[in-house]
Amino acid sequence: MKNLRALILVSLFAAMTCILSIFLIPLPFTPVPITLQIIGVALSGAILGARLGLYSLALYTLLGVIGLPVFAGGGSGLGALAGPTGGYIFGFMAGAYVIGLLTHFGYQKFSKGKVSKYFIQLSAMAMGILVVYTFGSLQLMVVTGMSLPQSVATGALPFLVPDLLKISAAALVAVALRDGLIKAHLISSSGEI
Repeated sequence: MKNLRALILVSLFAAMTCILSIFLIPLPFTPVPITLQIIGVALSGAILGARLGLYSLALYTLLGVIGLPVFAGGGSGLGALAGPTGGYIFGFMAGAYVIGLLTHFGYQKFSKGKVSKYFIQLSAMAMGILVVYTFGSLQLMVVTGMSLPQSVATGALPFLVPDLLKISAAALVAVALRDGLIKAHLISSSGEI
């Protein structure tokens, strides 16, 4: 039953990330659009934990690789992974893992109430976003021939404020959802499924 529950939750969070990839705003100065996928990454790591959060984003990636139009703007295939924005997709997996680790650590050491839980989630999500930006900016640099400062200026800096707004909301959702899942006995108080 535990494995079935984990499989269902991993699949649901992968599906959520697929749906969030539909919404995008292209920017004229960069091949990287503004999307809502980071919310899926943040919630996958925060709710599912490091391992299952990684699995959820790996499933999302696999769906795109086999040809389903789940990447930003309906992209798919191995070409999307090798392109200028492919690093972000790899970063999604690493980011969810980091968010899961930091959430678990933060809840174990510092969780005293809803406010502390919120700041734990927000901090973990911010660190996860930095991981995504690192992967994305490095691949953007390699594929386009930009310098590292140029790739950071076009592949990370324009997204800081929008992504901080997204994770501010996602952290609120994560705290409420985790508490609800714990009360429903779907995850343990440590967040494990």
